[in-house]
Amino acid sequence: MKLHRRKRRGFEDTSASSDVAFLLIIYFIVIAGFNVNKGFLMNLPAKDSTRLILKDDLLRFDLDGAGNLLHQGTPLDRGLAEREIRGAIAAHPNLAVILTVDAKAPWQAVISFVELAQKLDVETFSFIMKKNGGGFP
Repeated sequence: MKLHRRKRRGFEDTSASSDVAFLLIIYFIVIAGFNVNKGFLMNLPAKDSTRLILKDDLLRFDLDGAGNLLHQGTPLDRGLAEREIRGAIAAHPNLAVILTVDAKAPWQAVISFVELAQKLDVETFSFIMKKNGGGFP
């Protein structure tokens, strides 16, 4: 007895190709929503905006070439710097933290200080490189 076999139709002959295409589109749309960016999220001011900061609202730190954090010439560790910033934020809600960085300072020290400022929710943060020719500006 001879069995009759159906002929297989190619992929392009069926509507399966449009179904697969639709499912792939849905898959990529869903996966795109899970893209995680790792980095610092900082709100930058508009290009033409001006903001007045009182001298009392400034808190300056220096980072020397060896990576030591200084405040008013006194070396600080991360814990003391955190307490200093917390106290200043409590006293001055519009606090602006400024970090002056020596060009020879290790970048990990800069990143650690930026992370500290982010952790303490410092709204206004700025860092500048030390001018050539010794001494902090």
